[in-house]
Amino acid sequence: MKLQKETESQEKHGKWYQDACGTAFAMELIGERWSLLIVRELMLGGRRFSDLRASLPGISAKVLTERLASLEQAGVLVRRKLPPPAATQVYELTAWGYLAEPAIQELGRWAARSPEHNPQLPLSPVSFMLSLRTMIDHAAAHAFDATVGFTVGGESFLAELRGGQMPVRRVEEAGGADLWFEAAAPLPLLRVFYGKQPIPEAERAGVTLAGDRALAERFVALFALPPKIA
Repeated sequence: MKLQKETESQEKHGKWYQDACGTAFAMELIGERWSLLIVRELMLGGRRFSDLRASLPGISAKVLTERLASLEQAGVLVRRKLPPPAATQVYELTAWGYLAEPAIQELGRWAARSPEHNPQLPLSPVSFMLSLRTMIDHAAAHAFDATVGFTVGGESFLAELRGGQMPVRRVEEAGGADLWFEAAAPLPLLRVFYGKQPIPEAERAGVTLAGDRALAERFVALFALPPKIA
């Protein structure tokens, strides 16, 4: 007779592939359609069900409910009820769930090298911010010391660049940074950071920048998509 813990472990690991590889187990945990993108959207803090649906417009309420339940059962996220006056339920990654960010980053770098990758497609504000954390030139960033804010699609974030690292956190309102970029959607900012559209041209197209222009140009220069591999 198998021990209870051994049986429970086999029920969680091996349901698809019967493969001991950690990669196979990872796919069993977050490999279903939408699961990894839900994890991505929670990477900068807890979100309500309605927030997740708005950030992932192609997902149905039914599928989102199912994926959240699966990720909770797997220990990737938890549900928490906010205290009054909010009194609403949010979904947050567990400490283990947050450790998925390097895997998301490496998948992003790998996929961006494909000639089929289309950077002009829509993406969420969180996805844009995580792309900056992924595509930053850490060596060049060592000489940079600044706080940079972003308001994208109505969501605000603060990036604190120190020692070549750039942690990002969600904030309630704009202000208190050396630079602040604002756009109604991520695409205009993608053209600045990855397409290297000149800032004055981007401003005429709807991007707003508060702060020193020379500093902004130095900051934008830290980011680039990896070269394509045919």
